[in-house]
Amino acid sequence: MTDSSEMEQRQTRLEQMVGELLDEARKQGASAAEAGVSSDAGLSVSVRMNEVETIEHTRDQGLGVTVYFGHRKGSASSTDFSPAAIRDTVQAACHIARYTNEDACAGLADPELMAREIPDLDLYHPWEIDVQQAIDLGLTCEAAALSLDPRITKSDGVNVNTHSGLHVYGNSHGFIGGYPSSRHSLSCSMVGQEGDSMQRDYWYTSARTPAQLEAAEMVGRKAGERTLARLGARRLGTREAQVVFQAETAGGLLGNLIGAISGSSLYRRSSFLLDHLGRQIFPGFVRIHENPLLPRGLASTPFDSEGVTTRPKDFVSDGILSSYVLGSYSACKLGMQTTGNAGGVHNLAIEPGELELDGLLRKMGRGLLVTEMMGHGLNMVTGDYSRGATGFWVERGEIQFPVEEITIAGNLKEMFAGLVAVGRDEDDRSGIRTGSWLMSPMTIAGE
Repeated sequence: MTDSSEMEQRQTRLEQMVGELLDEARKQGASAAEAGVSSDAGLSVSVRMNEVETIEHTRDQGLGVTVYFGHRKGSASSTDFSPAAIRDTVQAACHIARYTNEDACAGLADPELMAREIPDLDLYHPWEIDVQQAIDLGLTCEAAALSLDPRITKSDGVNVNTHSGLHVYGNSHGFIGGYPSSRHSLSCSMVGQEGDSMQRDYWYTSARTPAQLEAAEMVGRKAGERTLARLGARRLGTREAQVVFQAETAGGLLGNLIGAISGSSLYRRSSFLLDHLGRQIFPGFVRIHENPLLPRGLASTPFDSEGVTTRPKDFVSDGILSSYVLGSYSACKLGMQTTGNAGGVHNLAIEPGELELDGLLRKMGRGLLVTEMMGHGLNMVTGDYSRGATGFWVERGEIQFPVEEITIAGNLKEMFAGLVAVGRDEDDRSGIRTGSWLMSPMTIAGE
């Protein structure tokens, strides 16, 4: 792994390379330019049924440049860091730009929005783990799951991953910034069988620092317990009932919201939340926000992919849509200003309520707990929502039996407005943090 002093030297070199790309773009006549350079390394080990399945070392590098001739744009990339490759890559981008049509919104973000300071968000924690240690960790995780119960019949694989990288971005406003980051994960998938019923389920842990990962034994046990819980799954008859989306699946609903309020959907007029800024879209208790500056956050960044300063902000406040998700291009198309979200959102979260998952189930009384979703049945223009699901049927606030081969359907606008409660059982293993969601009745299609 790379120590801090060596990483600082690498960052200085990449910053110099970004400067060389921008200088070359200016020499070749571009009126403006932006460039990015990245260098990444990682280790991935997978085991299955007490045997090593794959060992993969990765080492990648790449550079990209976008040039502007007025409002004409061209981009090119390369994995070659040589001076000749830098010159040729810029030349290719310039050649493209000279033959593209003008776009009034093509260009850099406003110079006054550039990040002036780049705080240390504590994102770089390399994992000093060698191949044998990774194998042993995977085998420990797998053994914990396989020894849990005789009904756990085989492993579908355990994966240990560690990744660290460095990315530097700069543009002709004089901005150049970069920072190192790391990410590590351990995942386990198990197969269980009882009679004719065979099920598969998984669990994983992910963090910036290895110290924040769940213990391997715990990951294995959770994967095994989740698999056992699904044995004997039944189908349901078609009905309408309340639904609880477990935290892992509720994150997908937040992702759907972001898709609907993202600039590209809005200026193309392909969103069911078109022209909803300032309007009530959730009940008044709902607050949805991002914190790009969260230390060790899995989606933290001091600037977006255009160099614009990132700041904590609300997208939904008191249930009211208070901000779109915009980069400079989509903002221009909409006659607005970038929200510092070029490249996406950063540590999105919904304010948790007071109830754990068990409390939400008791509040629901009778209905469906959704633990996994399948398919992509969303019409972003209308908000119509229909996806395959598995989970558990709940009566009197208690889980009764697992269910499978069902479809849940509704309309996202109505689902958002009908949100009853958000749990405090937050899932923080990705860039979206949420507890479980208790929804008003939805259509459940089964037998």
